[in-house]
Amino acid sequence: MIIRKTDEDSSKQTSPTPARVAVVAYPGVALLDITNTLEVFARANGRFQSIRGAPVYAVELIGPAAGPIATSIGVPIVASLGIEEASGDYDTVFIGGGEAILSAARTAPLRDWIQRVAVSARRLGAICRGVFALAESGLLAGRRVTTHWAWSSELATRFPDIVVQPEPVFMRDGAIYTSAGVSAALDLALAFVEEDHGRELALELARELVLYVQRPAGQPQISALLSTQLATRSPIRALQAWIAENPDGDLSVPSLARRVGMSPRNFSRVFVREVGTTPRQFVEKVRIEAARRLLEQTQEGIETVAARTGFANSGTLRREFTGEVGVSPKAYRRNTQH
Repeated sequence: MIIRKTDEDSSKQTSPTPARVAVVAYPGVALLDITNTLEVFARANGRFQSIRGAPVYAVELIGPAAGPIATSIGVPIVASLGIEEASGDYDTVFIGGGEAILSAARTAPLRDWIQRVAVSARRLGAICRGVFALAESGLLAGRRVTTHWAWSSELATRFPDIVVQPEPVFMRDGAIYTSAGVSAALDLALAFVEEDHGRELALELARELVLYVQRPAGQPQISALLSTQLATRSPIRALQAWIAENPDGDLSVPSLARRVGMSPRNFSRVFVREVGTTPRQFVEKVRIEAARRLLEQTQEGIETVAARTGFANSGTLRREFTGEVGVSPKAYRRNTQH
């Protein structure tokens, strides 16, 4: 956001100059990749429109040509500009995902346009398979990127000079941001709003969008709740959600069994049958996931992180975290905070 002083009174500010944002879509694009991105910027604009009387983002939806674009589910969206008409400097560029982008990425118009805007853009983001367009444009050599876990192997095979990390929901390497698909577009767009206008606004927008949690970079695409399974019996299913919300609570088997009115032995047997893992294994996954969020989002000491996520002490956190994630908590924080 650019604030300029008036000549007449330097204490007064003019309206902020909106940052230009290009969202690129092609026929067959995943609809939610586009609409989730647009929704976040629209809500940020609405907030600033009401406060300052001016938006902070000027968003342009760009397609092969101006006009309707058929999406992955058949519902069309309308591009305001064709790729050949989209000129000038962009602050932020998003490339949507979807199967069609794989062939479009190899065409000269899109490849040349990406190379041209990359010279001046502050950041380039790719949602899901949109990363293939950045790769075809030669911008990712030697960089660490992610994409939807189902496409990470193909990306790594086709572009062996790229370091593909399939687990994070999104990640940053310099000015390049890549993400998993669909809901991850919300996470990436919210991360951009946080960079531009602060964490408080990003959290407010996440609450408006009724997100369970605003996921930071580095968080797994598949959460602890999804990496196992949700139980079919409502008491166990409700207990799983309670565990995720209270990682620092008493999550011992006897305590959890009491919450659902079972004996510890029967509870353990039912939990394994319903969830596919033991209560202890599930609790460890939840606690490590919570620790990852704190390591990414705060500067709290390792001892504090351990206490807030239910580990007995920092040594226990280091041992369990390193065994699950592959690096120590300190190294993880160093690699994910910028």
